[in-house]
Amino acid sequence: MARFLDVDPATLFLPTQRLSGADPWKLQRQIARYDTSVLGMPSILVVEDPAGRLEILHGVTRATRVAEWIPGALVTVEVVEVLTRSIRSRVTVADTIP
Repeated sequence: MARFLDVDPATLFLPTQRLSGADPWKLQRQIARYDTSVLGMPSILVVEDPAGRLEILHGVTRATRVAEWIPGALVTVEVVEVLTRSIRSRVTVADTIP
């Protein structure tokens, strides 16, 4: 069963296939659409490891936009699975923001 949390997107871990962060084109499109608001933005899908760390499954660009343009703002994430293994990624959204 899914669980919803409000978290700082800068603390979310990136999936191993997106360690470079958000796609620049998609990021610009989201900035144009949402500006500095989280209203109407879909939840970010994440998995949780045994230590409570959250890794993004879907929503790297959304997390990056909020972390960069609205520092300290919380976003709603949906925990869709609790893993039995630790998250392999060591790169967070904050690590990819200049």
